Amino acid sequence: MKIDILSLFPEMFEGVLHSSIMKKAQEKEAVEFGVTDFRDYSENKHRKVDDYPYGGGAGMVLKPEPLFAAVEAVTEEVTAKPRVILLCPQGERFSQRKAEELAKEEHLIFVCGHYEGYDERIREELVTDEISLGDFVLTGGEIAAMAIVDSVVRLLPNVLGNTESSVLDSFSTGLLEHPQYTRPANFKGLEVPEVLLSGNHAKIEQWREEQALIRTYKRRKDLLKEAPLTEHQKKLLAELESKDTEL
Repeated sequence: MKIDILSLFPEMFEGVLHSSIMKKAQEKEAVEFGVTDFRDYSENKHRKVDDYPYGGGAGMVLKPEPLFAAVEAVTEEVTAKPRVILLCPQGERFSQRKAEELAKEEHLIFVCGHYEGYDERIREELVTDEISLGDFVLTGGEIAAMAIVDSVVRLLPNVLGNTESSVLDSFSTGLLEHPQYTRPANFKGLEVPEVLLSGNHAKIEQWREEQALIRTYKRRKDLLKEAPLTEHQKKLLAELESKDTEL
């Protein structure tokens, strides 16, 4: 996969893209990153990329010319049609499902804006997706881009050391992940559940399945509306709902 990031602050990405899983992904040649300062594509002699909005109002708006030119430059030698992603609070809320969808692409371009907003022609003609991390406002799109890139790259083949890791993560199954334990078995009187020490893999799997459902029910009931539940989980869910009704 090729990932291009268009930003006015390219230095923000240095640590993120050259550490941990992002670094390993590049070493394994699973991904190639490019970070472009789209100020370099400004037609203004002062490298200005924003201007006052027509009709008046507060703040400054990103001009279309630099971003159109930057996207054209990073796609010049690429044959695959890219997904051009605008980081924006008005966009679709990001999810694990979206990460899995983007992980199938060959080329992603992230547009990180600043100031009050974007010239509407950027939305209409340049981008394919508008994505938001949630219902809050960030200073710019850089931090959102870092989060999305991280969640996508870890899904690429052979990037994670354990191929099951991404499959069992919270949200990947539609539920939150089950509780995890490691040594020691007894820490300050707090013991690991006996079933995990039993060596009975069928019972362990059943316990994890149950715990994932219970944790999701307690913390994120909204996820249960679309989660693909097993018959055992459906029965357990009915029991949990019944107990709540009785209370």
